[in-house]
Amino acid sequence: MHPKSTPRIDMDAIDFINTENLPEALQISVSNALNDWYQRVSELGLAVPEDDKFKASLAKVWCSSQFIAESCTRKPQMLLDLISSGDLIMPYPADHYGQALSHNIASTEAELMAALRQFRRREMVRIAWRDLADWAPLSETLMDLSLLADACIQTALAFAYQQNCARFGTPMLPSGQPQQMIVLGMGKLGAYELNYSSDIDLIFAYPQDGELTDRNATTYGEFFTRVCKSLLKILDEITVDGFVFRTDIRLRPYGDSGAVIMTFDGMEIYYQTQAREWERYAMIKARQVAGDFDTGKQLLAMLKAFVYRRYLDYGAFEELRSLKLQISQELRRKDRRENIKLGPGGIREVEFIGQAFQLIRGGSEKRLQTRGIVDVLHLLGELHLLTADDAAQLIQSYQFLRRAENHIQQYQDKQTHDLPTDPNVQQILAYSLNYADWHSFKQALDTVRAQVQTVFDQVFSVAKQIQGHDNSQKIWACSADDSELLQHLADYGFQDGEHSLIALKYFKNSLAMKRLTTKGLGVLNRLMPQLLAALSQTPNADVTLKRALALFESVASRNVYLSLLGENPHALAQLLRLLSASPWFGDYLSRYPILFDDLLDPRTLFEPLNKTNLNAQLTALLAAVDSDDEERLMNVLRHFKQQQVLRVAAADIMGIIPLMVVSDYLTWIAETVLSHVIGCAWRSLIAKHGCPPDCTPDGACPVSGFAVVGFGKLGGIELGYSSDLDMVFLYSCLDGNADTTGIKPISCAQFYGRLGLKVQRSLDTKLLSGMLYDVDMRLRPHGDSGLLVTNINAYENYLSKEAWTWEHQALVRGRFIAGDLALKSQFEAIRQRILSLPRDVNTLKIEVRDMRQKMRDHLSIKEINTFDLKQSKGGIADIEFIVQFAVLALAAHHPSISIFTDNIRLLAALQAQGFMTADVADTLKTAYCTYRDIGHKRALQGETAQVDDAQIALLRAKVTHIWHTFME
Repeated sequence: MHPKSTPRIDMDAIDFINTENLPEALQISVSNALNDWYQRVSELGLAVPEDDKFKASLAKVWCSSQFIAESCTRKPQMLLDLISSGDLIMPYPADHYGQALSHNIASTEAELMAALRQFRRREMVRIAWRDLADWAPLSETLMDLSLLADACIQTALAFAYQQNCARFGTPMLPSGQPQQMIVLGMGKLGAYELNYSSDIDLIFAYPQDGELTDRNATTYGEFFTRVCKSLLKILDEITVDGFVFRTDIRLRPYGDSGAVIMTFDGMEIYYQTQAREWERYAMIKARQVAGDFDTGKQLLAMLKAFVYRRYLDYGAFEELRSLKLQISQELRRKDRRENIKLGPGGIREVEFIGQAFQLIRGGSEKRLQTRGIVDVLHLLGELHLLTADDAAQLIQSYQFLRRAENHIQQYQDKQTHDLPTDPNVQQILAYSLNYADWHSFKQALDTVRAQVQTVFDQVFSVAKQIQGHDNSQKIWACSADDSELLQHLADYGFQDGEHSLIALKYFKNSLAMKRLTTKGLGVLNRLMPQLLAALSQTPNADVTLKRALALFESVASRNVYLSLLGENPHALAQLLRLLSASPWFGDYLSRYPILFDDLLDPRTLFEPLNKTNLNAQLTALLAAVDSDDEERLMNVLRHFKQQQVLRVAAADIMGIIPLMVVSDYLTWIAETVLSHVIGCAWRSLIAKHGCPPDCTPDGACPVSGFAVVGFGKLGGIELGYSSDLDMVFLYSCLDGNADTTGIKPISCAQFYGRLGLKVQRSLDTKLLSGMLYDVDMRLRPHGDSGLLVTNINAYENYLSKEAWTWEHQALVRGRFIAGDLALKSQFEAIRQRILSLPRDVNTLKIEVRDMRQKMRDHLSIKEINTFDLKQSKGGIADIEFIVQFAVLALAAHHPSISIFTDNIRLLAALQAQGFMTADVADTLKTAYCTYRDIGHKRALQGETAQVDDAQIALLRAKVTHIWHTFME
């Protein structure tokens, strides 16, 4: 009987199929489709496998996908093979597709094209079935689709490459190895997130050019172009068997007008000089999917440097916001707002949220340099860049939307993201996603999209409008006459509006502004009205504006920092608050603008780290740096120091921490940096020269035989913001002439000398990122003419036999800072012995007094009625010399007096030994702290350590009187 006249088989004949659970409106059409399939199976004499899991899923799958129903009806054997092989029921291992295609024996392009298309249809049926039957989680579906594409690309490339090699010859690398091209998978393919009916975005590259030895001297570029075209044909061309994957190569350099394939050098030049901003977003998910995976690492490293900037790039918000606006306008124009990928609250908005934070922070937060959006969202929650609730909601929403997207496409294997408009197809989609009807599904979808859009709007919102924003726009644009602008400035709290308006106009016409790009000018035009309105909350708006303008002028060429402020009103408010309190802050940010990031989080900005946490943080930062990358290591150290000093200053300016604690924090920062600088220098040298033969480093102290001793403010735990480091380097070894144990041995004396030099250069070398510390090594034996690193035994011999009295004075504030803990004990014992030497008090007093006079002659200011806090009579130096004299005079009989190195505790010890009364000690402590506090505050205001004599006349008189009591 002709099939067309064959009567419908009663469904009782296939009673294992239950259609009663289907929506009533769909039961007849599904029954008919199942009838057609069963008819075809029967005609071919095939038997339906006795698999209960398969049978239970059949009605739902047939209802949900015309593509599956038609494919299996046309080729029933394909489905039966999927069942009998177990492939339909079980998940695949990661290498399954590659293994399956490795058995391909196609000898012609046409045979391969047919084989790949048939393979693709079989696997797409399997993937869709497992998804629609709820056997596979979304992650498996997306991964399977991506791995299937990978395997097809790899198979097609291998065939095309071999065919062209056979015809033209094989391109070679300089090493003599065959040269293969690289295929990059972009977008969802790159992230292992391919959707069901997606095309695949590819970019092609090859390592380097050359010529083949064929008769036409074919260039490698011509050769690989032929390979690419053959690859695209194998994958993309529609034949009687369909296609493998629709392939798009428009993301390549120069787009449609660019070469199909480029060399690595050509791509690097393009991405460094001509690439557009959106290409950075595209490259976030780039992954090599085929070709030479060894040479491909070089290309991916270059692309990673293009995508991820070392500094925070808040311009990404504006770029993505602009791109989203273009997409929205295009959808509105085409009346396609019900697009779950590109529409409001759709998949693209979730991806943009993740990509924005990746682009902004991925350079510094390496964990964000990942491709999968779900992984990125998890990290954003962990890093508190999104709230935990928002991150969890976005993950759930993304999975909901991607599952719906796949089911839309699985219905007919069409590349669409639009919600269906046909009521029957709407019912089918809702049912496939386990919703009772279209209304309930649409309600859930609308809720999800609204939740996504809420977070998207929060992340990408234009900076919050501030009261008076329109007027601040007028002020910045100078779009009214001066009298009106001055009134607006007065309304914002400006006391000297005339001069502030002049400053604004000067800023607008400055050379830095004229050099701004169009993009940079746009950023500034959005930021300045916010700033002017925000200044209404600042007590000294005129002064703060001028400080802000000076800062902006210095960083104008790097508008990412201005973008940060424009995108974060809270950061702008923090900046103005600190600029209002101190010009130091603006100067510091001008020198180290990378620190703008620290304005974002007041929890860290105003909470400096203690020494334990400083060490832990720096250890973690340095662990991520290649030990051979010395420049990167030095930059990390500098950024760490600058960041920590900024936090101390912010807390200091706001009065959160007192003076003595400020010095503690600044000293801890220096000690932490020094410790790690020594460790890095040590590891670098032993890698090259090996260890000294008697070194015994351990886990607690990885450096052996070397120590840094601090003097002055470093030794006295009294560092200020601009203090240099007074240091002496010591070493200890049994035989200075003995060689180290490495391949390139040097003497131990040379080793420690180079170690000291490396430490010094790490600290005081000037890079673009600044300098760690000014270093003063003049307190070493024989000063500038002496060895940079001194043997500890020679050091004691020098101190006991050759040192001047002023060098013993300096030793009062000498303190072990970092290095071998064994040398710490040795140094402290030497210090105790030297300070405790018997001295003639009268001779000592004369020598100390003479040295103080020399300092006054050379350093004291000559201005009348002006007091230099340190060098003038009755100032800090007088107090320090009194303390040093007393310690040297008394330590022989009272060794405990020299335990401490800071002046406050030394004064307490001198009082305890009866050298001075409590009143005298308290007076000196009060004077010392007052002078330092005044000097400290003046430094933060950009002023010198010189004040009007009348301001401290009483204290000065008291200190001068005490000086005469003890020293005259």
